[in-house]
Amino acid sequence: MAQYGAKELANAFRTVRGNTLQIAREIPEDKYEFVAAPGVRSVSQMLRHVAYIDLLYYDFHRDRKITTLQGYDFGALMTRSGAEEAKRLDKAAIVALLEQRGQAFAGWEESLSDDFLSETFTDPMGQNPKSRLENLMGAKEHEMHHRGQLMLIQRLIGLTPHLTRQREERARARAAAPTAASR
Repeated sequence: MAQYGAKELANAFRTVRGNTLQIAREIPEDKYEFVAAPGVRSVSQMLRHVAYIDLLYYDFHRDRKITTLQGYDFGALMTRSGAEEAKRLDKAAIVALLEQRGQAFAGWEESLSDDFLSETFTDPMGQNPKSRLENLMGAKEHEMHHRGQLMLIQRLIGLTPHLTRQREERARARAAAPTAASR
């Protein structure tokens, strides 16, 4: 039976962060304040948000090792992460922040034991137990959500996302293969 553990969790996060970093590098710095629609974060704000989402997972699992979200002060965490996210940074600093925090988070994930990952905690009502592994997978899922938004923003500013370019290149290679083989 295949097992999904700390190594797989960290590798999956590294893959997602690598794709986010590529997008962050490809969007021109003069588009970092682009806002796709009213009420939506700018590119810069979204990337800083992604960079600091690890604060939530560190607080739950590393720092407090919570067993329930009952009584958890989400407001305090949002204030703390919001203060970090509000710091104005240029493109190079945002890319460096994503790299550094991503490497640190994946390294921490990789260090987690199977016993730790199988521990459970409950929701704010003290119900619906969830494993730490299941919750930590949320970091990757959260980033993928925002990466989808960033890919749409790339389209809005006239760029083709790298994952689309790669898929199109594979399709062109497949289409050319029978032609090359018939020669």
